[in-house]
Amino acid sequence: MKPQKLILIPIVMVCFGLLPQMQAVSPAPDGCYPGFTTAEGCNALHQLGAGAGNTGVGWYSLFLVGDANYNTGVGAGALALTTTGADSNTAVGAAALLLNTSGTNNTAIGTDAMVYNDTGFENTAVGGFALYNNVDGFFNDAVGRSALDNNTDGFSNNAFGESALFFNSSTAENTAIGDVALAFNDFSLGGTANFNTAVGAEAMFNNDGGAQNTVVGAGAGLNLVFGSSNTYLGQFVGNNGPIPDEDLTIRIADFSIDGFGSAEAYMGGIWNNFQPRGGSVVVVTLDLADDHLGWDVVVSPDQPGSAPSVPSRSAPGRRSAPGAPAQRPSLNNGKVGKVDKLEATVAQQQKQIETLIAQLREQAETFTAQLKEQAAQIQKVSAQLEMGKPATKVVVNQP
Repeated sequence: MKPQKLILIPIVMVCFGLLPQMQAVSPAPDGCYPGFTTAEGCNALHQLGAGAGNTGVGWYSLFLVGDANYNTGVGAGALALTTTGADSNTAVGAAALLLNTSGTNNTAIGTDAMVYNDTGFENTAVGGFALYNNVDGFFNDAVGRSALDNNTDGFSNNAFGESALFFNSSTAENTAIGDVALAFNDFSLGGTANFNTAVGAEAMFNNDGGAQNTVVGAGAGLNLVFGSSNTYLGQFVGNNGPIPDEDLTIRIADFSIDGFGSAEAYMGGIWNNFQPRGGSVVVVTLDLADDHLGWDVVVSPDQPGSAPSVPSRSAPGRRSAPGAPAQRPSLNNGKVGKVDKLEATVAQQQKQIETLIAQLREQAETFTAQLKEQAAQIQKVSAQLEMGKPATKVVVNQP
């Protein structure tokens, strides 16, 4: 949200509070409390302290809220243990974010969504049991029933689909799009299954410890368990026959789909680049048995010579597991400094707004006291006037 808009929020809320109470609905709604607070339900917002802008609707919703601000809990037990310091959480659904204590900026929509979250922050869970076991993981997005169900402290994962990344526990920066995509990722809790991308229902379903894989296609990559740095494109690639759990391999709609693969192949960007054979330029070969590509040198009268020396290339090592970012990543051109200054300005303005709100409250209280005093004086004068009235004379007609 832009800082200017953020600054306007408390101002607008104060203005609402100062509006004249005209044409109010009848009967007046209940659950209207100080500090822009709304509570409805058994023990909702029961321990509210100085917190502002909280809404609790449902049995024990936001029960221990204390001084926390801007939380919304709708549903029985939603955000029940959230307390001072845990701001800007939204929980919709029975037991959503039930055990959250100090996590901030989380959104959980669905029964038992993020129910075990404690200190995790900046997570989004949409669907029953989404991010169910998350404790202190952060920057995760889970959309779909039981998506990222077993995540506890993994971070920066994205799961879209029923049970996507279901068993992922501590690994990070994985993306799964499709029902049960990457469902068994990190199943053995080895912590190595990072940087994977799987798009398609059941894509990389069996992956446990493999890393840095990119698989696109329904049912693709089912052969991968611990293999790393592979790229598969096409539905069910790697699903036919004894395809190994491999590394550093590219497969595009090859015979590993069904023993046949694609019948035709077209690729742009080649026809316009003539390269005469010779030196490091060789002939690409194809093994008709398994679509395996390779190269060879054709020696003929018009091209004498022998096979060129193959450039030395060492296989890339596996990336280390991503570390949790300790601070905001640096940006070019000093943008971080500008952001920090802007945030400091916003904080200062927020303090000014809080001071203004306090002053307005004080003025309102003073004004109310004056009105009460004036009303008492008016009542006293009215009583005196009433006592000073002459007695009513009764005229009796004589016969």
